[in-house]
Amino acid sequence: MDVAGVRVLVAPGASAAALAAVAAGVFLGTCSGLVPGLHVNSLALLLAAAAPSIPGPPQLVGAAMLAAGVTHSFLDVVPTLALGVPDPAMAVSALPGHRLVMGGRGREALRISALGSGVAVAVAFVLGVPVTAAATVVAPIVYQHLPVVVTALVVVLLAREPTRRSRVGGCLAVAASGALGVVALPMQPDGLAPTGDVLAPLFAGLFGTPVLLEAFRGVGVPEQDDPTVADDPRAVAGPGLAGSLAGAAVAYVPGMSGAIAAVFAVEATRVDGDRAFIAALSGVNTANTVFALYALFALGNAHTGVLVAFERAALPKTLPLLLAAIALAACAGAVLVPVLGDRYFRVVRRLNHRRLTAGVCALLAVLAWVFAGWMGVALLAVATLVGLIPPWFGARRVHLMAVLLVPLALP
Repeated sequence: MDVAGVRVLVAPGASAAALAAVAAGVFLGTCSGLVPGLHVNSLALLLAAAAPSIPGPPQLVGAAMLAAGVTHSFLDVVPTLALGVPDPAMAVSALPGHRLVMGGRGREALRISALGSGVAVAVAFVLGVPVTAAATVVAPIVYQHLPVVVTALVVVLLAREPTRRSRVGGCLAVAASGALGVVALPMQPDGLAPTGDVLAPLFAGLFGTPVLLEAFRGVGVPEQDDPTVADDPRAVAGPGLAGSLAGAAVAYVPGMSGAIAAVFAVEATRVDGDRAFIAALSGVNTANTVFALYALFALGNAHTGVLVAFERAALPKTLPLLLAAIALAACAGAVLVPVLGDRYFRVVRRLNHRRLTAGVCALLAVLAWVFAGWMGVALLAVATLVGLIPPWFGARRVHLMAVLLVPLALP
């Protein structure tokens, strides 16, 4: 047909197939986002292994992977808030989110997270090209001085602790988790899953089971109030915007986690509080999925598990299709977070919280065994002991990210 004098070729069948692939990715990302302890990276690697046998154009498999990753980055806040079992990207949000939930503001926290993620996608689409152009210049310099950069990050995070006791706890957390990372990361897992690794039990132990042990002694999830966002919307949108920009650092700098980037994003906006942190962290995580795609095209480096799986499957790099998949998945994720999250809270409230907490701990142990065998179960136990250090000293859990930072800084 002709549009404004320009002939446009329309392929309804191809468009329908692309939409179906994105819908499948949204479904898979929703499932992985709502299941505690299951990360979208594991799902993506399984998809990569199955890619050759999936009928249809391979570029649609890539679109489904990206859609799953984006949807997961929206939905993973739900079990984090309701159960206290964060994945690696959402780990450090456990305490700020739980404070809102215990105050009956969990539904509001869901909407703040969706807003932060939505802002992140919009910003990443607008700034993706110029930020990538700048990163191609800056990234090589960062790589050359990575030990110095990592050391500076750790020092700044420790300096931000408010008391001497918390600073001591932060130092112990850095030392213990860093040593754990040095020992554990080179290990070769022997689990049932062909795409297993030691990261799943490590992060579950550092950030998941300690929170669950604390929750076991609690009273469960209280009744949640209305979902109205109490703060000035600009106080939420500002940290979300800063988190979006910080997400670029996660995409281009190896070892930089979303939790660390969120801390600096909130500091840059000078807006304090639990709501600001949740908006910033959600913005970091979702923006990372977009900026990481640009980084793959510009630098050839895959810095997310989804894109590692994408590269492993040798899927076609069709940027317009992949960006469209991200945009559609983001729209779906923004709607699904409050719709499914509110129901998730109601279901959890009806269950015995002690049995639920014990069941989730057992699920984490089973997943550790599936992904890394008995080695994974042992790592889960050791990581749990290390993960108890920050709350004992009143320090922030972000210091536990030294499990990745210390091995990265060593020659």
